[in-house]
Amino acid sequence: MSSSSPSLPSSPASSAPLHLAVALDGAGWHPAAWREPVARPRDLFTAGYWADLVAEAERGLLDFVTIEDSLGLQSAHFLEPDGRTDQVRGRLDAVLIAARVAPLTRHIGLVPTVVATHTEPFHISKAIATLDYVSNGRAGLRVQVTARPNEAGHFGRRTFPRIDLREDSPAARDLATDLLDEAADYVEAVRRLWDSWEDDAEIRDVATGRFVDRDKLHYIDFEGKHFNVKGPSITPRPPQGQPLVSALAHEHPTGAPFRLVARSADVGYVTPHDTERARAVVAAVRAEKDTAGRAEEPLHLFGDLVVFLDDDSAAAEDRRDRLDALAGHAYPSDARVFTGTPAQLADLLLELRTAGLSGFRLRPAVLGHDLPAITRRLVPELQRRGAFRSSYEADTLRGLLGLGRPANRYAATA
Repeated sequence: MSSSSPSLPSSPASSAPLHLAVALDGAGWHPAAWREPVARPRDLFTAGYWADLVAEAERGLLDFVTIEDSLGLQSAHFLEPDGRTDQVRGRLDAVLIAARVAPLTRHIGLVPTVVATHTEPFHISKAIATLDYVSNGRAGLRVQVTARPNEAGHFGRRTFPRIDLREDSPAARDLATDLLDEAADYVEAVRRLWDSWEDDAEIRDVATGRFVDRDKLHYIDFEGKHFNVKGPSITPRPPQGQPLVSALAHEHPTGAPFRLVARSADVGYVTPHDTERARAVVAAVRAEKDTAGRAEEPLHLFGDLVVFLDDDSAAAEDRRDRLDALAGHAYPSDARVFTGTPAQLADLLLELRTAGLSGFRLRPAVLGHDLPAITRRLVPELQRRGAFRSSYEADTLRGLLGLGRPANRYAATA
């Protein structure tokens, strides 16, 4: 993907304002979150619930929200449903949630999760392009993969062995590499489809009866290992040209998650647990980006943290302990879990920023409690330190992140 924007600074001395996003998932990221008095469990499958969450995030001037999704029920087990009935199970479709709340918001970006492994690039390109139109240029996607056999069974087109991708075995490495390489191909096909209409392909000339210029619609002719896509799209080029593409990248023996972000994403979410590790992760992703031939293209790296926020750190710890007791186990997470006050979290974010992170995606442990704590406590604390915006400075998601509108690859070579 080409861009007119320079590379984003990754110097530890960078004093640019932080970018902040929140990850929305059910009642919150702790499995017992739905049992809190503020959780609204009866509203989880209503449009109003999600509209309220996104409105709160926008009130806090956040860059964007991500919306979790999957092709199977939530589970503590990696390979199959756990059968538990004491935790939230079931979801609404993330893309449709984003489309529903888009007209109710004006500035915040909307980034639903899409699973590349079983869904068609053509369908997702059209859905996200439509979301970009509905939101006037605030759409994105978070690409995800799955190797769960039960989810493959929903589609019947392929099967997977019972391999946990988190294992360090030759079979797990091969499968992880294959799935993430497929996801990179998926994003490439989606990006080409977004470019398959030139910006001025629509003529809409009533006098001559010409609505489109056929010469400005392009076959993308993408051929990959798992799918081929001819194109063009049936949806004109989105308002942003290229909506935001993001992906979560854990450390993995193969390095494949880092390669996916380096090759395909505008924003990568990483999960280092301390500043030293964050610095190593940033360096590794940047090196992969250079290898992928994107040295001059911008790439944001956001640190992911789960947050339990209270005005008193002891209250936050007590709340976490109470939720753990309800769940029957201590809360496990791939990301660092922060428990404390907004001022302490601000200290941590500014420290982690010195490792080269340009933003953070916060996962509220209990959405009804921790999302307002982010927007009404953390954000003012960061503003007092001159580390966060005081108003929205752009009308598109790419604009909020300092990303230019990319040139159309086909128009440039026509």
